Parts: sequence; structure tokens; C-alpha cells
Amino acid sequence: MSLPDFLVIGVPKAATTALHSALARHPGLHMSAVKEPKFFLTDGPPPTRGGPGDAETYREHVWRRADYEALFDGAPPGALRGESTPFYLYDLAAQRRIHALIPRARLIVVLRDPVERAHSNWTHLWSAGLEPIDDVVRACAEEGRRVAAGWAPFWHYVGLGRYGAQLRHLYTLFPREQVLVFRYRDLVDRPEVALDRICAFLGVEQGLVGEVPRENVTVHPPEGRRHRVLSQLVRLGDRVVGQSLTTPLERVLQRKGRAREPLTWAQRQELLSYFAADIALLQDVTEEDFSDWLRPRERSGGLVGVRPTGQRQARNGRPKGE
Repeated sequence: MSLPDFLVIGVPKAATTALHSALARHPGLHMSAVKEPKFFLTDGPPPTRGGPGDAETYREHVWRRADYEALFDGAPPGALRGESTPFYLYDLAAQRRIHALIPRARLIVVLRDPVERAHSNWTHLWSAGLEPIDDVVRACAEEGRRVAAGWAPFWHYVGLGRYGAQLRHLYTLFPREQVLVFRYRDLVDRPEVALDRICAFLGVEQGLVGEVPRENVTVHPPEGRRHRVLSQLVRLGDRVVGQSLTTPLERVLQRKGRAREPLTWAQRQELLSYFAADIALLQDVTEEDFSDWLRPRERSGGLVGVRPTGQRQARNGRPKGE
């Protein structure tokens, strides 16, 4: 069988594409050519309907077992096989499917401030002309209705960021020594340290990869009549003909885009109300301090989870045994 030895399982909009590319440069690792196969998200064919753009996403699923295993057939002898689908952490059924098929797999989780992650996620879809609501706070308020209507997980701006509950479930299936959790900011600010920690976790040579490719920065198209008209055409085209029309329209939409505006503290406070309880749970589950996420802007971050000594760091800074 050609099944992966490790998976990058979370989270969306936390540089997992860049991480996948960086790990693919290591001679001891073989990353799937399809970066996000989504194999464990379903037990069979994916849905055919959902929110705007979802049909195209579902067509990209590698859901047949033979096709999935074929992604790893080209691995050199002795190389560890890996793939990156950042929705696996969020989908508790996917966690169970992974455990059933590859219970000894090592799992890598990149966590990003959940408010910043939600804002980046919303900007991605707004920039593409798929998100019909021009305000991230109001879009988050629509999440319950969208989930009930079957919109795909990438629309779940809030749910994707509740890491405490997701990790609590994961640890009922996998021992902690099989899971590496670290922060998005470490990958951005200290990539060589983050990559060495990942290599140590996987048991391959350190020091061979020290850079993470630059992420694609999503621009924020200006609001106004032009954006409304083009976005309506994108969503109409998505329903009628798919990407053959929507892709060029998205390029037109983003042509005069500007950098994503940071959230105001008032906006951040509104969104934090969705996450505060889960951040407390995350701290209990990981025995790490994430209180910086409750403040106006996140920047700090230290690696959590697996450490060279095999110990976890307690919140007071002293090592804590398993």
C-alpha cells in the first residue's frame, strides 16, 4: 500500500500551501503532487452542490482509494510520504477515518489566531467574487444558515477556528507524541526553526530546508458598483459554466485590489465573542498560553507540542511530563 506516513491536517489560511512546498524540497520527504487531495473528508464521492464555488472544489477531491495511493507511488525508497489537507483537523469524521486507515500517521497542525484566520478566509472569497456579504462580521453571523444549507467547510469562518474542541477530539484518537502543534507566526517569522522542529518530529535530517516560499497575498478589491456587478457575474458564471468564466473574471476583480485592511478593535472584539470560550479550552487541552489572541493584534508565538526532550511546556514555562 502507498499511504502517507504523515499529514498536515490544519488549518486553512495558515500557510499550509507554503509549508507543503517547503517540505517537498527535503530529500527524505515525498509530498503528494496534489497538495490538497481531501481524501479523508468523505467515505465516497463528494457532494455535488453547496455554496458559490463549491462545485469546482468538490471536483478536485481525490476520493477513490486507488487514485489516492497513486499520489505516493513515486516516493523514493526510504522517503516518508506526506500530504496536506488543512480541513482534516476541523472535520471530526475525517479524524476518525485517518485513525482507522493509518493509525500510526504523524500529524502536523498549524494554528493561526482564529480572528485573523477568519478575516483572511473571508477576504479570500470576497476577493474572488464568491462572498456576497461585504463585511466579515456580518458574514460570520450567516454561518449557521450556510452550514445548514450545505456550504463547504471553507465557508465556515468561525467553525474552522475553534481549535480547542478539534484538538480535544483528535487526542482521543491519537497519542500526543504523534501530533505536532505550532503557530502560524513561527512559520512566517522563524521558518528555519519551525522547519527543523517539523523534521525532528518526522525523524528526518534537520538543516536541509530553511525557507518557506512566499505566500500568495490575497488583495482586497475596492467596494462599489464595479465589485458588485463583477461578483454577481462570478457567482452566476459559477452556477452556469464553472471556472472557464469565473477565473478570468476573478483576475479582473483583483486587478485594482489593495492590501487587506486590518480589523478595527471593535470588529475584532465582535469576532472574539465566537472564539473566547474555545481559546480557553485550547489552553487547557495544550497546556499552552494563547491569551495573546484575546488582545487587539496577534504577533507572538512559540512552538508548542513536541519538543526535543519529549516534554511539553507548561504555561509557567517549566517542562511538564506526559
